Amino acid sequence: MSSLQAFLNSNVVEDIKESVLVSKRFKDQKGGLLKFKIRAVTDSEMSDIQKICMRTGKKGKVDFDVSKFNRLIGIKGCVDPKFEDAESIKGVGCVTPEDYIKKVMLPGEIATLAEQIQTLSGYTDLEDLKEQAKN
Repeated sequence: MSSLQAFLNSNVVEDIKESVLVSKRFKDQKGGLLKFKIRAVTDSEMSDIQKICMRTGKKGKVDFDVSKFNRLIGIKGCVDPKFEDAESIKGVGCVTPEDYIKKVMLPGEIATLAEQIQTLSGYTDLEDLKEQAKN
């Protein structure tokens, strides 16, 4: 068995979690920065989200709604806070998790959160990997 095969067999991708900073705006009562607990999204979750965000427009042109994609990745990949918490959603006058995340976070914060989740899910810059491999 190759070293890579052995590595893959002993490192199954499940339950990968991390705590990350998203914005200076999120602070506790003492002024300390609050971290979001995120998890890697699965391949099937990513595929489902991508399909939801694709629209076929005029003349068969396919459009991709990046803002919606970021919101859905944020909702699906965030463990704490729970953007799908019904009590929180209702408490701020929203109906859906997507409405809720738009109401409690700024667009740039949502994009940063989505980027962190995608990175944890294995989406990295291939050029960075090539550079690391050279060194």
